[in-house]
Amino acid sequence: MPATFDLGLLGLTPPGWGGVLLAGFLRSIELALGGYFLGLAIGICGAVGKLYGGKVARDLWEVYTTLIRAVPELVLMLLIYYAGTDLLNRLLGALGHDTIDINGLAAGIIVIGLVQGAYATEVLRGAIKAVPFGEIEAARAYGMAPTQVLRRVTLPAMLPHALPGMANLWMIATKDTALLAVVGFSELTLVTRQAAGATKAYLLFFLAAGALYLGLTLLSNAGIRRLERHARRGQKREA
Repeated sequence: MPATFDLGLLGLTPPGWGGVLLAGFLRSIELALGGYFLGLAIGICGAVGKLYGGKVARDLWEVYTTLIRAVPELVLMLLIYYAGTDLLNRLLGALGHDTIDINGLAAGIIVIGLVQGAYATEVLRGAIKAVPFGEIEAARAYGMAPTQVLRRVTLPAMLPHALPGMANLWMIATKDTALLAVVGFSELTLVTRQAAGATKAYLLFFLAAGALYLGLTLLSNAGIRRLERHARRGQKREA
């Protein structure tokens, strides 16, 4: 077997690079999870704001979702990561505070979360609109406050409609972590490139990285199917 396809290079300890790849993979998962749940929180606020907010709130959320969805994600990440950090430090300096060095993981989560939030807003807005209005009217007739209607009726009822779109966004979040390699964050793609460059075993390491991403996708699909079955319990299945 040629040296460029030596499986010993995937060992967990030096001179193998397997441990480095797994550490990068775990950082990728941390990024994806943090960015996804931040995006989910933004999406809930955005969907509620666009549907039930005042004119100013609706316009602001519309500008946010339009801009984020219009600009390529790599450009957005570079803009938010570099320009956002610089703008924050300039603002702190103008206010007389010391500049800060933002943690790479936190910055990556914020970047992915802001991108995810725009798409989650539209997914959740559509899911909320799919809830039969009679259910909301019934909750109001029982005297529930708007926040109670949202928490007890709207959000649980819209979950089956939102899950397919939110599942897709999770898959996108796991892939978007690779874009942060361009800013030097040591996630799976960057450490794979470093390992391949050091050993010249490009095929071996990129196949290994692809297998890790595939494994994450398969596990995610299994979890998502279970969530969908749970969310749709009691509903009539289509033939």
